[in-house]
Amino acid sequence: MPNIRKAMNKISRGVLSGVAAMALMVTAANVSTCCWFILGQDRLPDNAKKLRKF
Repeated sequence: MPNIRKAMNKISRGVLSGVAAMALMVTAANVSTCCWFILGQDRLPDNAKKLRKF
């Protein structure tokens, strides 16, 4: 039973790391091109400003 628990922890950690990496890639791709009016986000988050390419 402990081996199954260790395997599940390892798999879940990998999945969560993948989700975090995907979120960072989406934010970096959309930081300069996103339409804030449609998304309803009034202000760009401070951490997203570091991802701009211009």
